[in-house]
Amino acid sequence: MTLELPPIDNIDDPALAARLQQRLDGKTKPLGALGRLEALALRLGLVLGTEQPALAQPQMLVCAADHGLAARGVSAYPSDVTWQMVQNFLAGGAAVSVLARQHGMALTVVDCGVRHDFSPTGGLLIRKVAAGTADASTGPAMSAAQCAEAIANGMQVVRELPGNVLLLGEMGIGNSSAAAMLLARLAHQDIDACTGAGTGLDAAGRARKREVLRGVLELHAAASAPLDALAAFGGFEIATLVGAVLQAAEERRVIVLDGFIASAAVLVAAALRPQVVQRCVAAHESAEPGHRLLLNHLRLEPLLRLDLRLGEGSGAALAWPLLESACRILREMASFESAGVSQRESP
Repeated sequence: MTLELPPIDNIDDPALAARLQQRLDGKTKPLGALGRLEALALRLGLVLGTEQPALAQPQMLVCAADHGLAARGVSAYPSDVTWQMVQNFLAGGAAVSVLARQHGMALTVVDCGVRHDFSPTGGLLIRKVAAGTADASTGPAMSAAQCAEAIANGMQVVRELPGNVLLLGEMGIGNSSAAAMLLARLAHQDIDACTGAGTGLDAAGRARKREVLRGVLELHAAASAPLDALAAFGGFEIATLVGAVLQAAEERRVIVLDGFIASAAVLVAAALRPQVVQRCVAAHESAEPGHRLLLNHLRLEPLLRLDLRLGEGSGAALAWPLLESACRILREMASFESAGVSQRESP
């Protein structure tokens, strides 16, 4: 299939940035006293194009799929955990389910390529490209047509969601391997530095994982363009998130990155349309070593460092109150003038 990527405009607006900074500086506090919350407020104002940003109907999007490479022992858990965790999401028992419920977020789970047939359930969208990707150690994880289909699915899903904020989540046994290889290829990093414990591999397991991933990278040495790399390494859930990010960026939604795998989707999207990064907020830096490299490459500073390595969108949900607070500071906090508070005297 032919994939038409959306145009994404540059949202740099020096005049709006100056007005936002002036509003922040005029609040009843010493200059810069709210630290990085002020930078977050300014970023949210720029994304939404207003001096009084308000976050509406936040959408937690969790994309799930299986990976053929998991058969090579790159994860501490069997592939069946993917579909079992999808059921857990839908039943409300997973961490992201609890956190989404706590913060009043809509949670949408997308079957992008899980090796299981789900019964129709509220909160679940079936956008299955295939029952898991192929084994990337023997050939491309997906065809170019499958990759394009998954991206198109992600774009369509976001078009049908309300709100102005998209929080990214994922589930897929083996997907930290795909993320590590995408980072290595697209950001020109050493695969050993990109590869971590994933779901909890011990030292021997991590060594085996690195060896497998080096072999896959060598097999697909020619896959250097963003979509070629995505097709070579997978997976369907990452490709669906790439489409979701591209669509959300076109619509000027705030995009909240979760951990390593969700950030890898942004890495691919940014390689296609660099302006998507302007709309992104990095919720946290995970315990996966590649995540710091990836965020550095995107020049995004994480809001939290909690040593998370769960995925699902859990870190994005945990950071959510900071985004709400940043917007409220701009909208509701008094200025020196309105509160009748004396400002600092000039030296």
